[in-house]
Amino acid sequence: MKWFLIIVLVLPAFACTKNSGRKATEQVRSGPITLVIHGGAGTILRSNMSAESEAAYHRKLQDALDTGFAVLEHGGKSLDAVIAAIKILEDSPLFNAGKGAVLTHDGRNELDASIMDGSNLMAGAVAGVTTIKNPIAAAYAVMTQSEHVMLAGKGAELFAEEKGLDIVLPSYFFDSARYKQLLRIKENAHASNNNDKKFGTVGCVALDQFGNLAAGTSTGGMTNKKYGRIGDSPIIGAGTYANNRTCAVSSTGWGEYFIRLNVAHDVHALMEYGGLALRDAADSVIMKKLPGLGGDGGLIALDRQGAFTMTFCTKGMYRGYIIKKGDAKTFIYGK
Repeated sequence: MKWFLIIVLVLPAFACTKNSGRKATEQVRSGPITLVIHGGAGTILRSNMSAESEAAYHRKLQDALDTGFAVLEHGGKSLDAVIAAIKILEDSPLFNAGKGAVLTHDGRNELDASIMDGSNLMAGAVAGVTTIKNPIAAAYAVMTQSEHVMLAGKGAELFAEEKGLDIVLPSYFFDSARYKQLLRIKENAHASNNNDKKFGTVGCVALDQFGNLAAGTSTGGMTNKKYGRIGDSPIIGAGTYANNRTCAVSSTGWGEYFIRLNVAHDVHALMEYGGLALRDAADSVIMKKLPGLGGDGGLIALDRQGAFTMTFCTKGMYRGYIIKKGDAKTFIYGK
């Protein structure tokens, strides 16, 4: 009889704890929904941009913002909003991701992407893929339909095909403007500082009505890269990081330096362990640590209160944010 009473008392306690946790996750909060994107940082000068080209970039950035925000506005999750926004940028030849990816030394497109869920620290990534139409979707599939975090090359492509993702011929990604860019870089291979080859990448961070953060990043990497080079974009902690305790981050820039500094996670660490505010943490990494090591680039970051920053130490960064339907803001150049 004594044991029966203990069991009766203990079981409801466990049930209550489990149910409370589930309800807390699903509860809609009253805070802001926010979505921030970037389309790459680098030597982006007004003097090199025609009015038509500038307008095209603004339109595509706004399209990505509106598409991602529509997911949030209709009660969708931050992860889904991140994927929706990044797909728009991957499908545009304007950006170094997906359709507009830069070319390797051998004239190939090798794509990388990653995604992370701030609510549970789940993450997924693909690297060096050549036939997956939307690498960000493949990264999500790795996160949700496998026991792994990162898959690369042919294995990642086989996995994506088995999961029913859109598979295309490698020629789908070819862009004549990127090919000319590759030829220019090869011709000037002796140049000590060829910024044209270093930058690109697209990314998104989002905050949904449940208070959950997510981040994603996708890229074609570095123009004229060799030997299967992989940058920071598919590396969790370097190119992408999300944690509901602090922030969601997507990076863009010279990947080798972002890997060495573990940039995205460092922003989180400065907030969690150093007590810094979001912008101060981002500035510390991008404006001090990164150039101090010899690198450059930028990032977008968003915290659970809806505060965000778009920080970069280059001439420009394609970027934008939206916190209200129909009021997306997009930018290209520095101050």
